[in-house]
Amino acid sequence: MNAMFRHLIRSASAITLVTLFSAGLAQADDAPGLRIGVRGEITGVNADTLKVHTKTGENVVITLTKDTKVRAVTLANIEDIKPGSYIGSAAIPQDDGTLKALEVHVFPPELAGSGDGHRPFDLAKGSSMTNGSVGDLVVSNGRTLTVNYKGGQQKILVPEDVPIVNLMPGDRTLLKVGVKIVTFVTQSADGTLTAQSISAGKDGVTPPM
Repeated sequence: MNAMFRHLIRSASAITLVTLFSAGLAQADDAPGLRIGVRGEITGVNADTLKVHTKTGENVVITLTKDTKVRAVTLANIEDIKPGSYIGSAAIPQDDGTLKALEVHVFPPELAGSGDGHRPFDLAKGSSMTNGSVGDLVVSNGRTLTVNYKGGQQKILVPEDVPIVNLMPGDRTLLKVGVKIVTFVTQSADGTLTAQSISAGKDGVTPPM
């Protein structure tokens, strides 16, 4: 196991890697196993593998399978979010108990329900991921979203400088050298990394999640 993945596992501490994965963009029926989030830029691609230079400076090879899901990440804005929209947001807690978004991604209707809930995430220290349906949306007083999910609700403040993106169905034509991605991978006993889902930036977008 290389240094990057030892670091990832240590940083997970009390959060299981399975939880980190399900907090992201994967469907609930993805295969179980040890899962790790990898963020970086594609440096090589063929039919079966991706080479990725990670944000932490490592170079890794990731195996693709017929079951690897690919999704496109495109720019959006707060006006794209309506009551009833299904969204995800990585966020950090504030002193008053509400959350401050680090990013917001908007799912298309066909992906509504993906990762529903509120749980720890690995984007920043102490961060969480909330996936759910927008109830109230206030854009004139602090850009606040009320996000409802099975068993709970969170209020999320979205600062003006927080990236907002659309998450759309995609395919492997998005996987090109220079494209920024977020991928959740399983790691086998021999260290092989296999992509379960890939969110790929389209038209130069860097996935913020």
